[in-house]
Amino acid sequence: MKTKLILLVMIASAIALFFIFGGHEQLTLANMQAQQLRLQEAYANHPMWFIGGYFAAYVLVAALSLPGASIMTLLGGALFGLVTGAAIISFASSMGATLAFWSSRYILRDTIEKKFAKQLGKIQQGVATDGAFYLFSMRLVPLFPFWVVNLVFGLTRLPTWQFYLVSQVAMFPATLVYVNAGTQLAQLEKLSDILSPSLIASFALLGLFPLLARWLLRLLRRAPAE
Repeated sequence: MKTKLILLVMIASAIALFFIFGGHEQLTLANMQAQQLRLQEAYANHPMWFIGGYFAAYVLVAALSLPGASIMTLLGGALFGLVTGAAIISFASSMGATLAFWSSRYILRDTIEKKFAKQLGKIQQGVATDGAFYLFSMRLVPLFPFWVVNLVFGLTRLPTWQFYLVSQVAMFPATLVYVNAGTQLAQLEKLSDILSPSLIASFALLGLFPLLARWLLRLLRRAPAE
């Protein structure tokens, strides 16, 4: 209990410091556009150090569920290009998500299970059989915020390695879209320009496909043999 309290205080302190020092004001589209040339120069002068610092910062933002991951993804596209940017961000976002998932599990799950054992029981049963499919769908459908999925699945018993691998694969299409948009960072006017309704619908259909396939397989197994 003492360790959990210390970790909770550390996370809360880090989040508070982020806002106190204006991190939320720095991670905006307008500010990144204004700082783009300076950041490109810093990257050109010290590429490995810059990539390492960017990677660590992205992991931290994702792990603490801070606002700005989308902006950092666009910035990655602007600085590193599509291929390098997508590779860096794919691993950084998955690692950060897994840390948030683990923190939620370690700090909150036992307490919530005790208070809502009956409600969580059915959810845990569903996750035990279809957890990877649910996670895959939720990652692809933009209706579910990145940080919410991390924290909610931390309350389940989905294995950590499975959470990481599914997240890595399922988040990659959206990562490519944002990194590609970031290569034209200077021309972007607002974040809503990136995800068109048709693109959101495509992601939703792609996300629902695994669940539909799973459902059809169950129907086939239950059908009486001729």
